[in-house]
Amino acid sequence: MITSAHLASLTDPRSPVSRYLRDPGGAVHSLLDGLGHAVLAWGPVAGPSLAAVVTGLFAARAWWRSRCRRTLASGARLVEILPPPAADPNGAAALWSNLVGVLRPAWRRRLTGQPHLAWEYVFDRETIRIRIWVPGVIPPGMVERAIEAAWPGAHTKTTAVPPLTAAPDPVAVGGELRLARSEALPIRTDFPADPIRALLGAPAGLGGGEKAVVQVLARPVTGRRMTSARRAARHLRVGHAGSPAARLLDLLTPGPHRSPRRRITATVLDRQTTLENAAEDRVIIAKQRGTPFETRIRYAVFTTTAPDAAVRQATEDSLRGRAHAIASAFAGFTEHNYYRRTRLRRPLIPLGERRLDKGDLLSIPELAVLAHLPWDEAIPALQRAGARAVPPPPGVATSGPGVRPIGVTDTGNPRPVGLRIPDARHHLHILGATGSGKSELMARMILDDAEAGRGVVVVDPKGDLVTDILMRLPEELAGKVVLFDADDRTRPPILNLLEGDDPARIVDNLVSIFSRIYASSWGPRTDDILRAGLLTLRAMPGTPVLTDLPKLLLNAAFRQRALEHVHDDVLRGFWTWYEHLSEPSRAQATAPLMNKIRGLLLRPFVRSAIAGGPSTVDMDDVLNGGICMVRIAKDALGAETAHLIGSIIVARTWQAATRRASLPQSQRRDASLYIDEAHNFLNLPYAMEDMLAEARGYRLSMTLAHQYLRQLPRELEEGISANARTKVFFNASPEDARHLARHTEPRLTAHDLSNLDAFHVVVRPVVNGAEAPPFTALTQPLQPAIPGRARLIRTAARQNAAPRTVGAVQLGKGTGSADPRRRPATPDLAEDVA
Repeated sequence: MITSAHLASLTDPRSPVSRYLRDPGGAVHSLLDGLGHAVLAWGPVAGPSLAAVVTGLFAARAWWRSRCRRTLASGARLVEILPPPAADPNGAAALWSNLVGVLRPAWRRRLTGQPHLAWEYVFDRETIRIRIWVPGVIPPGMVERAIEAAWPGAHTKTTAVPPLTAAPDPVAVGGELRLARSEALPIRTDFPADPIRALLGAPAGLGGGEKAVVQVLARPVTGRRMTSARRAARHLRVGHAGSPAARLLDLLTPGPHRSPRRRITATVLDRQTTLENAAEDRVIIAKQRGTPFETRIRYAVFTTTAPDAAVRQATEDSLRGRAHAIASAFAGFTEHNYYRRTRLRRPLIPLGERRLDKGDLLSIPELAVLAHLPWDEAIPALQRAGARAVPPPPGVATSGPGVRPIGVTDTGNPRPVGLRIPDARHHLHILGATGSGKSELMARMILDDAEAGRGVVVVDPKGDLVTDILMRLPEELAGKVVLFDADDRTRPPILNLLEGDDPARIVDNLVSIFSRIYASSWGPRTDDILRAGLLTLRAMPGTPVLTDLPKLLLNAAFRQRALEHVHDDVLRGFWTWYEHLSEPSRAQATAPLMNKIRGLLLRPFVRSAIAGGPSTVDMDDVLNGGICMVRIAKDALGAETAHLIGSIIVARTWQAATRRASLPQSQRRDASLYIDEAHNFLNLPYAMEDMLAEARGYRLSMTLAHQYLRQLPRELEEGISANARTKVFFNASPEDARHLARHTEPRLTAHDLSNLDAFHVVVRPVVNGAEAPPFTALTQPLQPAIPGRARLIRTAARQNAAPRTVGAVQLGKGTGSADPRRRPATPDLAEDVA
């Protein structure tokens, strides 16, 4: 509403409005003259003050930006990405959409700046690596989890940020790529093949000490940056006449004019130009959807060593050619927009700082075609992740006194995972190639069992497993250790094969073990002679020992004294038949057995350990909290003898476990039997499936480890597959992986099982008595060895296994008195050799 005061101001000839309406030019000139006089009057005072204020503002802004950059760089890290065997082309869009989450609130962006990321392709002579530089202000694990979610099966490894090169004066050639047209126009995003294929091939053939880096720096933007981008899109269509400066000039110089949009609309355009404008309008609108990223692309090719002055120019020319090839690889992204190259004088400085000031706006699809994992499956120089990382299912134990450790998860925040002791009673099957980490895993489990007071029996055919345990076993457990070591020259503990309360069962077990070990040369007559000889030795008074068997078969006088104690008619009938044989016939009948018995007893360790007199080891005590370790390296005993001794230890452990049947369940303490190279020591008279099924009731958990499936006979393989319910698979051969994948599919395939890294396992656990889905984990290394600990434990083990002497009679643990008429089976020379 116009009032009388308004009308008075318009009609007053002295008012500025009236003067401007009557004479616009004169009013403007009068205003400029007044400003000139004010400047002349106040300039000497106001000018320096204004300059100081402006300089201070610029300095404060520069300081603030430098502070923000230092804040972002502090604690920065590099996340190296190992691509899966086949990368999903849509994974990059999913990754960058997820990373929009690093966008900060407006007040915080103004205060500390907006963090950015740097996607990097790093090339050297032999490898291509892909990594992301992450500022320290971004929470740990956020980017790693986003990568693993975008590309299932990808692995990440986070490290500190190293310098690009340690050379004091390297030769470096590089540049920067910027959009040549308005950022409102997009680059090409639709490709039938991998768009970075040319980029990955451009640095091929780098020389020794040469390196190339391509960085795509990106940060999500919003607010005023997006507003300016939309304004740029409008100006692209209406021209510069619609700019704020043009509108201000129109106000200062009024006159008849038409709006730029109306003028362009009135212009007659040819059909091709109209179609081009329409196409640009569509892509501009499409690019403005979603949250864009502000980006810059830098690249450099440099030497990691300072070259000689004589070849410096030639080196620089060579690197310049490779740098041009890298820049040219981005020509494939040309469509409505394209990249132009700008040279960087000292490229290693901006690449090392990873600084992102003002950049070009790209949509998520545009950024995804620039920064993604290669789609091609055959890139020789690119290291890929072996197996996908799968998190453990709910209910898997972490750690605690009742949990046997397995390792730590390789997804999310690493946390320990293990197997509850009640679930461990369902037995554990470990399979993996040599050097994959089986021994370290078993050693950690054994040490945990020993420290928790659970009984442990370990059969080690190589020797390294027992050695690792001896060097780390707590000192307070030394009094529980029983050690059989074939490489030790001192007298070993004694585990007499013929002792026990059930002679028939003991003899059956021993004959069965012999027949399985020597199956290729074993016949019914050999079986009959061994069985009759052992039963006869058991009938004699005192402690029976295996060294008496050759005397029984070859010495008529000794045989006659033994038969005085035999009252079984069937057994006496065998010896009647034997006595009626001629000497040549008798020698022919016993020769197959005697060559095996002699080959066994001619080894001092074996003769002392299994035929040295009364037993000094009580396996019942071992299962109730003791530690028995059997180190029987094949090179010390021979393969067949090592298999025989190990099988005997396993059989005696099983006999001790079955004796628990007379105890209530609450009084049966948990115990564990660990067998490395298990296929060599399961030559038992029991069906493996029955043994595994019954052992759980006796609270004996068995851990069976070996290298590949063909080591197991068919029946044994099926028994272990069905009854050792917890599976731990290290790297397996492709043939084994196809069979083992039946336990892990669909979460983990045969490819995953055959491409596991060292110390990387697939676990299919039993949780609360039920089979749970498989997951992946990393086994942990053993603690450092304790100097002198192995020597201390060995000394204590010798004392633990020493026979007790009562008067002149030697007594073993839990055995009857020895026959004083018998001579010691072990020569005195081997008794005290250190």
